Amino acid sequence: MFFFFLLAYSNKFQIYHLFVHSCCTYVGLLNEMLRSTRQNKGSTWKVLIMDKLTVKIMSSSCKMGDITDQGVSLVEDLYKRRQPLPSMDAIYFMQPTKQNIDIFMSNMSGKRPLYKKAYIFFSSPIQKEWVAHIRKDSSVLARVGALSEMNLEYFAIDSQGFVTDHDKALEELFTENAEGSMNYNSCINTMATRIATVFASMKEFPRVHYRVARTIDASTLTTLRDLVPTKLAASVWNCLARYKSIIPEFPQTETCELLIVDRSIDQIAPVIHEWTYDAMCHDLLSMDGNKYVQEVPNTSGSGTEKKEVLLEDHDPIWFELRDVHVADANLRLHEKMRDFISKNKAAQLHQARTNGELSTKELQKMVQALPQYTDQIDKLSLHVEIAEKLFDIIKEEHLKDVGQLEQDLVFGDAGSKEVIDFFRTHQDISRENKLRLLMIYAAINPEKIQSEKGAKLMQLAGLSADDMIAVNNMRCICAHETKKSSKGGFPLKFEIRKKKRGIRKERIGEESTWTLSRFYPILEDLIEK
Repeated sequence: MFFFFLLAYSNKFQIYHLFVHSCCTYVGLLNEMLRSTRQNKGSTWKVLIMDKLTVKIMSSSCKMGDITDQGVSLVEDLYKRRQPLPSMDAIYFMQPTKQNIDIFMSNMSGKRPLYKKAYIFFSSPIQKEWVAHIRKDSSVLARVGALSEMNLEYFAIDSQGFVTDHDKALEELFTENAEGSMNYNSCINTMATRIATVFASMKEFPRVHYRVARTIDASTLTTLRDLVPTKLAASVWNCLARYKSIIPEFPQTETCELLIVDRSIDQIAPVIHEWTYDAMCHDLLSMDGNKYVQEVPNTSGSGTEKKEVLLEDHDPIWFELRDVHVADANLRLHEKMRDFISKNKAAQLHQARTNGELSTKELQKMVQALPQYTDQIDKLSLHVEIAEKLFDIIKEEHLKDVGQLEQDLVFGDAGSKEVIDFFRTHQDISRENKLRLLMIYAAINPEKIQSEKGAKLMQLAGLSADDMIAVNNMRCICAHETKKSSKGGFPLKFEIRKKKRGIRKERIGEESTWTLSRFYPILEDLIEK
Protein backbone atom coordinates (compact mmCIF):
# COMPACT_ATOMS: atom_id res chain seq x y z
CA MET A 1 0.00 0.00 0.00
CA PHE A 2 1.37 3.43 -0.92
CA PHE A 3 0.40 6.80 0.54
CA PHE A 4 1.77 10.18 -0.33
CA PHE A 5 1.52 13.47 1.50
CA LEU A 6 2.04 16.47 -0.72
CA LEU A 7 2.38 20.00 0.63
CA ALA A 8 0.82 21.64 -2.42
CA TYR A 9 -0.22 25.22 -2.83
CA SER A 10 -2.38 26.91 -5.42
CA ASN A 11 -4.90 29.70 -4.99
CA LYS A 12 -6.65 28.55 -8.14
CA PHE A 13 -7.15 24.93 -7.27
CA GLN A 14 -6.93 25.06 -3.48
CA ILE A 15 -4.92 21.85 -3.36
CA TYR A 16 -3.44 21.37 0.09
CA HIS A 17 -2.58 17.89 1.35
CA LEU A 18 -3.53 14.72 -0.46
CA PHE A 19 -3.53 11.05 0.57
CA VAL A 20 -4.26 8.07 -1.63
CA HIS A 21 -6.61 5.86 0.38
CA SER A 22 -10.13 4.41 0.56
CA CYS A 23 -12.98 6.15 2.39
CA CYS A 24 -14.52 2.90 3.65
CA THR A 25 -12.57 2.89 6.92
CA TYR A 26 -13.32 6.57 7.48
CA VAL A 27 -17.10 6.23 7.05
CA GLY A 28 -17.13 2.96 8.98
CA LEU A 29 -15.42 4.52 11.98
CA LEU A 30 -17.84 7.45 12.08
CA ASN A 31 -20.79 5.07 11.95
CA GLU A 32 -19.11 2.84 14.53
CA MET A 33 -18.81 5.80 16.89
CA LEU A 34 -22.53 6.58 16.64
CA ARG A 35 -23.61 2.95 16.60
CA SER A 36 -21.61 2.09 19.71
CA THR A 37 -23.86 4.33 21.83
CA ARG A 38 -26.98 2.32 20.90
CA GLN A 39 -27.10 -0.35 23.57
CA ASN A 40 -30.24 -2.00 22.24
CA LYS A 41 -32.78 -1.63 19.44
CA GLY A 42 -35.14 0.28 21.69
CA SER A 43 -32.54 2.83 22.81
CA THR A 44 -33.63 6.44 22.90
CA TRP A 45 -32.64 9.16 20.46
CA LYS A 46 -29.48 11.09 21.24
CA VAL A 47 -28.02 14.55 20.71
CA LEU A 48 -24.77 14.84 18.71
CA ILE A 49 -22.57 17.78 19.80
CA MET A 50 -19.54 18.83 17.74
CA ASP A 51 -17.01 21.64 17.50
CA LYS A 52 -16.16 23.49 14.27
CA LEU A 53 -13.48 21.03 13.22
CA THR A 54 -15.44 17.83 13.87
CA VAL A 55 -18.47 19.27 12.05
CA LYS A 56 -16.25 19.51 8.96
CA ILE A 57 -14.96 15.96 9.50
CA MET A 58 -18.47 14.59 9.80
CA SER A 59 -19.93 16.57 6.91
CA SER A 60 -17.11 15.54 4.58
CA SER A 61 -18.11 11.91 5.01
CA CYS A 62 -21.68 11.53 6.23
CA LYS A 63 -25.05 12.90 5.24
CA MET A 64 -27.73 13.82 7.76
CA GLY A 65 -29.61 10.62 6.89
CA ASP A 66 -26.57 8.52 7.86
CA ILE A 67 -26.49 10.24 11.24
CA THR A 68 -30.22 9.91 12.01
CA ASP A 69 -30.05 6.22 11.02
CA GLN A 70 -27.76 5.76 14.01
CA GLY A 71 -30.23 7.21 16.50
CA VAL A 72 -29.26 10.90 16.45
CA SER A 73 -32.26 13.22 16.46
CA LEU A 74 -30.49 16.55 16.98
CA VAL A 75 -27.08 17.99 16.01
CA GLU A 76 -25.76 20.86 18.15
CA ASP A 77 -22.80 23.28 18.13
CA LEU A 78 -20.53 22.81 21.14
CA TYR A 79 -19.83 26.56 21.36
CA LYS A 80 -23.43 27.77 21.27
CA ARG A 81 -25.83 28.04 24.17
CA ARG A 82 -28.01 24.91 24.18
CA GLN A 83 -31.37 24.01 25.65
CA PRO A 84 -31.14 21.50 28.55
CA LEU A 85 -32.40 18.04 27.59
CA PRO A 86 -31.92 16.12 30.87
CA SER A 87 -33.87 13.09 29.67
CA MET A 88 -31.62 12.53 26.61
CA ASP A 89 -28.11 11.16 26.21
CA ALA A 90 -25.48 13.14 24.31
CA ILE A 91 -22.61 12.16 22.02
CA TYR A 92 -19.67 14.59 22.13
CA PHE A 93 -17.35 14.41 19.10
CA MET A 94 -14.67 17.05 19.58
CA GLN A 95 -11.00 17.95 19.59
CA PRO A 96 -9.19 17.31 22.89
CA THR A 97 -8.55 20.98 23.69
CA LYS A 98 -8.76 22.80 27.03
CA GLN A 99 -11.60 25.01 25.80
CA ASN A 100 -13.66 22.03 24.60
CA ILE A 101 -13.15 20.04 27.79
CA ASP A 102 -14.04 23.07 29.94
CA ILE A 103 -17.30 23.46 28.00
CA PHE A 104 -18.05 19.75 28.36
CA MET A 105 -17.40 19.89 32.11
CA SER A 106 -19.74 22.87 32.55
CA ASN A 107 -22.42 21.01 30.54
CA MET A 108 -22.30 17.83 32.62
CA SER A 109 -21.29 18.88 36.16
CA GLY A 110 -23.42 19.87 39.10
CA LYS A 111 -26.96 18.89 40.04
CA ARG A 112 -28.55 19.95 36.74
CA PRO A 113 -26.51 18.71 33.77
CA LEU A 114 -27.69 19.46 30.25
CA TYR A 115 -27.95 15.75 29.41
CA LYS A 116 -28.61 12.44 31.14
CA LYS A 117 -25.42 10.73 30.01
CA ALA A 118 -22.46 11.71 27.79
CA TYR A 119 -20.49 9.57 25.33
CA ILE A 120 -17.22 11.37 24.55
CA PHE A 121 -15.18 10.76 21.40
CA PHE A 122 -12.02 12.75 20.74
CA SER A 123 -10.78 13.34 17.20
CA SER A 124 -7.12 12.86 18.20
CA PRO A 125 -5.16 11.70 21.29
CA ILE A 126 -5.97 13.50 24.53
CA GLN A 127 -3.35 14.53 27.07
CA LYS A 128 -3.35 12.47 30.27
CA GLU A 129 -3.90 15.53 32.46
CA TRP A 130 -7.21 16.25 30.73
CA VAL A 131 -8.44 12.73 31.35
CA ALA A 132 -7.46 13.15 35.00
CA HIS A 133 -9.32 16.48 35.08
CA ILE A 134 -12.55 14.76 33.95
CA ARG A 135 -12.10 11.95 36.46
CA LYS A 136 -11.65 14.37 39.37
CA ASP A 137 -15.24 15.58 39.14
CA SER A 138 -17.30 12.68 40.52
CA SER A 139 -20.59 14.15 39.31
CA VAL A 140 -19.29 14.28 35.71
CA LEU A 141 -17.59 10.88 35.87
CA ALA A 142 -20.83 9.19 36.91
CA ARG A 143 -22.51 10.57 33.78
CA VAL A 144 -19.83 9.50 31.29
CA GLY A 145 -20.97 6.49 29.25
CA ALA A 146 -17.80 6.27 27.14
CA LEU A 147 -14.53 8.11 26.65
CA SER A 148 -12.59 7.19 23.53
CA GLU A 149 -10.00 8.47 21.06
CA MET A 150 -11.44 8.05 17.56
CA ASN A 151 -8.29 9.24 15.75
CA LEU A 152 -10.32 10.93 13.02
CA GLU A 153 -8.89 14.36 12.32
CA TYR A 154 -8.67 14.44 8.55
CA PHE A 155 -11.17 15.37 5.85
CA ALA A 156 -12.30 13.16 3.01
CA ILE A 157 -12.31 14.71 -0.48
CA ASP A 158 -13.41 11.52 -2.22
CA SER A 159 -12.65 7.80 -2.06
CA GLN A 160 -8.96 8.46 -2.78
CA GLY A 161 -8.07 11.70 -1.07
CA PHE A 162 -8.03 13.65 2.19
CA VAL A 163 -6.95 17.10 3.29
CA THR A 164 -5.66 18.19 6.68
CA ASP A 165 -7.35 21.59 6.22
CA HIS A 166 -4.41 23.99 6.26
CA ASP A 167 -5.14 26.60 3.65
CA LYS A 168 -2.53 28.96 5.15
CA ALA A 169 0.30 26.43 5.19
CA LEU A 170 2.25 28.24 2.45
CA GLU A 171 2.17 31.47 4.45
CA GLU A 172 2.94 29.82 7.80
CA LEU A 173 5.72 27.52 6.60
CA PHE A 174 7.43 29.07 3.58
CA THR A 175 7.29 32.86 3.63
CA GLU A 176 10.20 34.95 4.87
CA ASN A 177 8.30 35.61 8.11
CA ALA A 178 8.06 31.87 8.81
CA GLU A 179 11.47 31.87 10.50
CA GLY A 180 10.95 31.89 14.26
CA SER A 181 7.16 32.07 13.96
CA MET A 182 4.96 30.26 16.50
CA ASN A 183 2.62 29.39 13.63
CA TYR A 184 5.39 27.34 12.00
CA ASN A 185 5.65 24.74 14.76
CA SER A 186 1.92 24.78 15.40
CA CYS A 187 1.18 24.08 11.73
CA ILE A 188 3.74 21.25 11.56
CA ASN A 189 2.45 19.60 14.75
CA THR A 190 -1.22 19.84 13.79
CA MET A 191 -0.59 18.45 10.32
CA ALA A 192 1.45 15.59 11.77
CA THR A 193 -1.26 14.72 14.29
CA ARG A 194 -3.91 14.64 11.57
CA ILE A 195 -1.77 12.59 9.20
CA ALA A 196 -1.07 10.11 11.99
CA THR A 197 -4.79 9.70 12.70
CA VAL A 198 -5.21 8.37 9.14
CA PHE A 199 -2.89 5.49 9.92
CA ALA A 200 -4.29 5.00 13.42
CA SER A 201 -7.82 4.65 12.04
CA MET A 202 -6.66 2.04 9.52
CA LYS A 203 -4.21 0.36 11.88
CA GLU A 204 -1.43 0.76 9.34
CA PHE A 205 2.17 1.50 10.31
CA PRO A 206 4.03 3.25 7.45
CA ARG A 207 7.66 3.29 6.53
CA VAL A 208 8.23 7.06 6.25
CA HIS A 209 10.16 8.51 3.30
CA TYR A 210 10.71 12.24 3.03
CA ARG A 211 12.58 14.79 1.00
CA VAL A 212 15.65 15.98 2.91
CA ALA A 213 16.81 19.59 2.82
CA ARG A 214 19.13 20.31 -0.08
CA THR A 215 21.73 23.04 0.03
CA ILE A 216 23.64 24.29 -3.00
CA ASP A 217 26.99 24.38 -1.21
CA ALA A 218 28.49 24.20 2.27
CA SER A 219 28.30 27.96 2.77
CA THR A 220 24.51 28.06 2.24
CA LEU A 221 22.45 27.99 5.43
CA THR A 222 19.62 25.47 5.71
CA THR A 223 16.44 27.35 6.61
CA LEU A 224 13.27 26.21 8.36
CA ARG A 225 11.60 26.30 4.95
CA ASP A 226 14.07 23.69 3.68
CA LEU A 227 13.34 21.51 6.70
CA VAL A 228 9.53 21.31 6.41
CA PRO A 229 9.37 17.71 5.05
CA THR A 230 12.06 16.60 7.54
CA LYS A 231 10.31 18.14 10.55
CA LEU A 232 6.90 16.89 9.41
CA ALA A 233 8.24 13.35 8.95
CA ALA A 234 9.80 13.39 12.43
CA SER A 235 6.58 14.65 14.00
CA VAL A 236 4.47 12.04 12.19
CA TRP A 237 6.87 9.32 13.31
CA ASN A 238 6.61 10.46 16.96
CA CYS A 239 2.81 10.20 16.79
CA LEU A 240 2.99 6.74 15.19
CA ALA A 241 5.48 5.54 17.81
CA ARG A 242 2.94 6.48 20.49
CA TYR A 243 0.18 4.64 18.66
CA LYS A 244 2.31 1.48 18.66
CA SER A 245 2.15 1.37 22.44
CA ILE A 246 -1.44 2.48 23.10
CA ILE A 247 -3.66 1.23 20.25
CA PRO A 248 -4.70 -2.43 20.45
CA GLU A 249 -3.73 -4.49 17.39
CA PHE A 250 -1.64 -1.64 15.95
CA PRO A 251 1.18 -3.15 13.84
CA GLN A 252 4.62 -3.26 15.39
CA THR A 253 6.43 -3.37 12.05
CA GLU A 254 5.93 -1.36 8.86
CA THR A 255 2.98 -2.36 6.70
CA CYS A 256 2.94 0.36 4.01
CA GLU A 257 4.85 3.29 2.54
CA LEU A 258 4.42 7.03 3.24
CA LEU A 259 6.15 9.62 1.07
CA ILE A 260 6.34 13.24 2.27
CA VAL A 261 7.36 15.93 -0.22
CA ASP A 262 6.76 19.65 -0.73
CA ARG A 263 5.65 21.73 -3.70
CA SER A 264 9.22 22.48 -4.81
CA ILE A 265 9.51 19.04 -6.40
CA ASP A 266 6.90 20.05 -8.98
CA GLN A 267 5.69 23.63 -8.98
CA ILE A 268 4.20 23.24 -12.47
CA ALA A 269 1.50 20.65 -11.68
CA PRO A 270 -0.99 23.08 -10.03
CA VAL A 271 -0.52 25.66 -12.81
CA ILE A 272 -0.64 23.66 -16.04
CA HIS A 273 -3.97 22.69 -17.60
CA GLU A 274 -4.74 19.05 -16.83
CA TRP A 275 -7.05 17.40 -19.35
CA THR A 276 -8.85 14.77 -17.28
CA TYR A 277 -12.60 15.21 -16.77
CA ASP A 278 -12.18 15.86 -13.03
CA ALA A 279 -9.41 18.45 -13.52
CA MET A 280 -11.29 20.26 -16.28
CA CYS A 281 -14.46 20.47 -14.15
CA HIS A 282 -12.68 22.00 -11.17
CA ASP A 283 -10.50 24.23 -13.35
CA LEU A 284 -13.09 25.68 -15.72
CA LEU A 285 -16.51 25.53 -14.04
CA SER A 286 -15.99 27.72 -10.93
CA MET A 287 -17.16 24.91 -8.68
CA ASP A 288 -17.32 25.29 -4.92
CA GLY A 289 -15.46 22.18 -3.84
CA ASN A 290 -17.42 19.34 -5.42
CA LYS A 291 -20.64 21.37 -5.78
CA TYR A 292 -21.92 22.11 -9.27
CA VAL A 293 -24.97 24.27 -10.03
CA GLN A 294 -27.13 22.79 -12.78
CA GLU A 295 -30.04 24.42 -14.58
CA VAL A 296 -33.07 22.11 -14.83
CA PRO A 297 -36.68 22.58 -16.02
CA ASN A 298 -38.97 23.82 -13.23
CA THR A 299 -42.03 21.85 -12.16
CA SER A 300 -44.36 23.92 -14.35
CA GLY A 301 -42.20 23.34 -17.41
CA SER A 302 -42.30 27.03 -18.29
CA GLY A 303 -38.71 27.84 -17.36
CA THR A 304 -35.63 26.64 -15.52
CA GLU A 305 -34.39 26.62 -11.96
CA LYS A 306 -30.99 26.10 -10.38
CA LYS A 307 -30.19 22.83 -8.67
CA GLU A 308 -27.05 22.17 -6.64
CA VAL A 309 -25.54 18.73 -7.24
CA LEU A 310 -22.46 17.02 -5.81
CA LEU A 311 -19.88 15.40 -8.06
CA GLU A 312 -18.81 12.54 -5.82
CA ASP A 313 -18.34 8.79 -5.67
CA HIS A 314 -22.00 7.82 -5.28
CA ASP A 315 -22.56 9.14 -8.83
CA PRO A 316 -21.53 6.13 -10.99
CA ILE A 317 -20.94 8.23 -14.12
CA TRP A 318 -18.62 10.63 -12.26
CA PHE A 319 -16.82 7.70 -10.65
CA GLU A 320 -16.21 6.15 -14.08
CA LEU A 321 -15.22 9.29 -15.98
CA ARG A 322 -13.38 11.54 -13.54
CA ASP A 323 -9.87 10.24 -14.29
CA VAL A 324 -10.17 9.87 -18.08
CA HIS A 325 -9.28 12.44 -20.74
CA VAL A 326 -12.10 14.94 -21.27
CA ALA A 327 -12.45 13.92 -24.93
CA ASP A 328 -12.74 10.27 -23.94
CA ALA A 329 -15.33 11.23 -21.30
CA ASN A 330 -17.37 13.01 -23.98
CA LEU A 331 -17.32 9.95 -26.25
CA ARG A 332 -18.36 7.64 -23.42
CA LEU A 333 -21.25 9.96 -22.51
CA HIS A 334 -22.61 9.89 -26.04
CA GLU A 335 -22.24 6.12 -26.09
CA LYS A 336 -24.19 5.88 -22.84
CA MET A 337 -26.91 8.07 -24.31
CA ARG A 338 -27.18 5.90 -27.43
CA ASP A 339 -27.20 2.76 -25.30
CA PHE A 340 -29.96 4.12 -23.07
CA ILE A 341 -32.15 5.11 -26.03
CA SER A 342 -31.62 1.78 -27.80
CA LYS A 343 -32.91 -0.10 -24.74
CA ASN A 344 -35.92 2.13 -23.98
CA LYS A 345 -38.83 2.35 -26.43
CA ALA A 346 -40.25 5.40 -24.66
CA ALA A 347 -36.92 7.17 -25.11
CA GLN A 348 -36.93 6.24 -28.79
CA LEU A 349 -40.39 7.78 -29.21
CA HIS A 350 -39.23 10.93 -27.43
CA GLN A 351 -36.21 11.08 -29.72
CA ALA A 352 -38.43 10.65 -32.79
CA ARG A 353 -40.57 13.62 -31.70
CA THR A 354 -37.46 15.81 -31.60
CA ASN A 355 -36.24 14.71 -35.07
CA GLY A 356 -33.49 12.60 -33.59
CA GLU A 357 -31.86 15.48 -31.69
CA LEU A 358 -31.46 15.08 -27.94
CA SER A 359 -29.98 18.19 -26.39
CA THR A 360 -29.34 18.61 -22.68
CA LYS A 361 -32.75 20.25 -22.30
CA GLU A 362 -34.43 17.38 -24.15
CA LEU A 363 -32.73 14.91 -21.83
CA GLN A 364 -34.00 16.85 -18.83
CA LYS A 365 -37.55 16.82 -20.26
CA MET A 366 -37.28 13.04 -20.56
CA VAL A 367 -37.05 12.91 -16.76
CA GLN A 368 -40.66 14.09 -16.62
CA ALA A 369 -41.72 11.83 -19.51
CA LEU A 370 -39.98 8.72 -18.13
CA PRO A 371 -40.24 8.93 -14.31
CA GLN A 372 -39.11 5.32 -13.87
CA TYR A 373 -35.70 6.32 -15.24
CA THR A 374 -35.43 9.60 -13.34
CA ASP A 375 -32.15 8.91 -11.55
CA GLN A 376 -30.47 7.41 -14.60
CA ILE A 377 -31.47 10.27 -16.92
CA ASP A 378 -30.70 12.85 -14.23
CA LYS A 379 -27.10 11.67 -13.99
CA LEU A 380 -26.74 11.36 -17.76
CA SER A 381 -28.18 14.82 -18.48
CA LEU A 382 -25.99 16.34 -15.76
CA HIS A 383 -22.77 15.07 -17.31
CA VAL A 384 -23.84 15.78 -20.88
CA GLU A 385 -24.47 19.39 -19.78
CA ILE A 386 -21.08 19.56 -18.05
CA ALA A 387 -19.26 18.13 -21.08
CA GLU A 388 -20.96 20.65 -23.38
CA LYS A 389 -19.93 23.53 -21.10
CA LEU A 390 -16.35 22.29 -20.92
CA PHE A 391 -15.97 22.08 -24.68
CA ASP A 392 -17.55 25.51 -25.13
CA ILE A 393 -15.01 27.01 -22.71
CA ILE A 394 -12.12 25.09 -24.32
CA LYS A 395 -13.12 26.54 -27.69
CA GLU A 396 -13.81 30.10 -26.48
CA GLU A 397 -10.52 30.35 -24.56
CA HIS A 398 -8.39 28.58 -27.22
CA LEU A 399 -7.27 26.13 -24.55
CA LYS A 400 -5.99 23.58 -27.05
CA ASP A 401 -3.46 26.15 -28.30
CA VAL A 402 -2.63 27.21 -24.74
CA GLY A 403 -2.29 23.60 -23.60
CA GLN A 404 -0.07 22.70 -26.54
CA LEU A 405 2.37 25.52 -25.73
CA GLU A 406 2.31 24.64 -22.01
CA GLN A 407 3.31 21.05 -22.74
CA ASP A 408 5.86 22.05 -25.38
CA LEU A 409 7.53 24.25 -22.75
CA VAL A 410 7.57 21.45 -20.20
CA PHE A 411 9.01 18.89 -22.63
CA GLY A 412 11.61 21.24 -24.12
CA ASP A 413 9.95 21.70 -27.50
CA ALA A 414 9.41 25.46 -26.99
CA GLY A 415 11.13 28.38 -25.31
CA SER A 416 10.97 32.16 -25.02
CA LYS A 417 10.74 32.67 -28.79
CA GLU A 418 7.62 30.50 -29.02
CA VAL A 419 6.03 32.25 -26.02
CA ILE A 420 6.68 35.68 -27.58
CA ASP A 421 5.23 34.54 -30.92
CA PHE A 422 2.21 33.10 -29.14
CA PHE A 423 1.44 36.35 -27.27
CA ARG A 424 1.78 38.33 -30.50
CA THR A 425 -0.54 36.06 -32.50
CA HIS A 426 -3.09 35.33 -29.75
CA GLN A 427 -4.18 38.75 -28.53
CA ASP A 428 -7.50 37.42 -27.18
CA ILE A 429 -5.98 34.92 -24.74
CA SER A 430 -7.25 35.57 -21.19
CA ARG A 431 -5.07 37.19 -18.56
CA GLU A 432 -5.23 34.02 -16.46
CA ASN A 433 -3.89 31.82 -19.26
CA LYS A 434 -1.09 34.29 -20.02
CA LEU A 435 -0.22 34.23 -16.34
CA ARG A 436 -0.17 30.44 -16.26
CA LEU A 437 2.10 30.28 -19.31
CA LEU A 438 4.57 32.68 -17.75
CA MET A 439 4.51 30.86 -14.41
CA ILE A 440 5.40 27.65 -16.24
CA TYR A 441 8.15 29.49 -18.14
CA ALA A 442 9.48 30.90 -14.84
CA ALA A 443 9.51 27.45 -13.24
CA ILE A 444 11.53 26.07 -16.15
CA ASN A 445 13.80 29.13 -16.55
CA PRO A 446 14.06 30.75 -13.10
CA GLU A 447 17.30 32.52 -14.01
CA LYS A 448 15.82 34.04 -17.20
CA ILE A 449 12.56 35.40 -15.85
CA GLN A 450 14.34 38.30 -14.11
CA SER A 451 16.42 39.11 -17.15
CA GLU A 452 15.60 41.56 -19.93
CA LYS A 453 13.95 38.72 -21.84
CA GLY A 454 11.65 37.96 -18.89
CA ALA A 455 10.67 41.63 -18.57
CA LYS A 456 9.86 41.71 -22.29
CA LEU A 457 7.65 38.66 -21.96
CA MET A 458 5.67 40.16 -19.09
CA GLN A 459 5.29 43.47 -20.89
CA LEU A 460 4.10 41.71 -24.03
CA ALA A 461 1.55 39.72 -21.96
CA GLY A 462 0.23 42.94 -20.41
CA LEU A 463 0.32 41.58 -16.87
CA SER A 464 -0.25 43.70 -13.77
CA ALA A 465 2.37 44.34 -11.10
CA ASP A 466 0.72 41.74 -8.84
CA ASP A 467 0.81 39.19 -11.65
CA MET A 468 4.51 39.86 -12.18
CA ILE A 469 5.13 39.21 -8.48
CA ALA A 470 3.35 35.84 -8.82
CA VAL A 471 5.54 34.95 -11.81
CA ASN A 472 8.74 35.98 -10.05
CA ASN A 473 7.74 34.03 -6.95
CA MET A 474 7.90 30.79 -8.97
CA ARG A 475 11.64 31.41 -9.02
CA CYS A 476 11.74 31.24 -5.22
CA ILE A 477 10.12 27.81 -5.11
CA CYS A 478 12.42 26.24 -7.67
CA ALA A 479 15.68 28.15 -7.12
CA HIS A 480 17.47 25.10 -5.73
CA GLU A 481 16.89 23.22 -8.99
CA THR A 482 19.06 25.60 -11.00
CA LYS A 483 22.32 24.03 -9.84
CA LYS A 484 23.19 20.37 -9.72
CA SER A 485 23.53 18.70 -6.37
CA SER A 486 24.47 15.09 -5.83
CA LYS A 487 23.55 14.97 -2.17
CA GLY A 488 20.17 14.52 -0.57
CA GLY A 489 16.68 14.69 -1.97
CA PHE A 490 15.29 12.58 -4.76
CA PRO A 491 17.23 11.88 -7.98
CA LEU A 492 14.98 13.97 -10.22
CA LYS A 493 17.53 15.43 -12.62
CA PHE A 494 16.32 14.82 -16.15
CA GLU A 495 18.38 15.05 -19.31
CA ILE A 496 18.57 18.48 -20.90
CA ARG A 497 17.62 18.60 -24.57
CA LYS A 498 19.94 20.29 -27.01
CA LYS A 499 17.14 22.30 -28.63
CA LYS A 500 15.38 23.70 -25.57
CA ARG A 501 15.44 23.19 -21.83
CA GLY A 502 12.80 20.68 -20.70
CA ILE A 503 11.99 19.44 -17.21
CA ARG A 504 10.08 16.33 -18.31
CA LYS A 505 11.13 13.55 -20.63
CA GLU A 506 8.83 11.59 -22.90
CA ARG A 507 7.63 8.34 -21.36
CA ILE A 508 8.57 5.47 -23.64
CA GLY A 509 5.71 3.17 -24.64
CA GLU A 510 2.99 5.49 -23.30
CA GLU A 511 1.61 7.00 -26.48
CA SER A 512 -1.92 8.26 -25.94
CA THR A 513 -4.92 8.31 -28.24
CA TRP A 514 -5.63 11.83 -27.07
CA THR A 515 -3.68 15.03 -27.62
CA LEU A 516 -2.36 17.02 -24.64
CA SER A 517 -1.88 13.85 -22.60
CA ARG A 518 1.92 13.98 -22.39
CA PHE A 519 2.18 15.84 -19.10
CA TYR A 520 2.59 13.85 -15.91
CA PRO A 521 3.39 15.06 -12.36
CA ILE A 522 6.86 14.27 -11.05
CA LEU A 523 5.16 12.62 -8.08
CA GLU A 524 4.03 9.85 -10.43
CA ASP A 525 7.65 9.26 -11.42
CA LEU A 526 8.74 9.28 -7.77
CA ILE A 527 6.20 6.67 -6.73
CA GLU A 528 7.19 4.39 -9.61
CA LYS A 529 10.85 4.70 -8.61
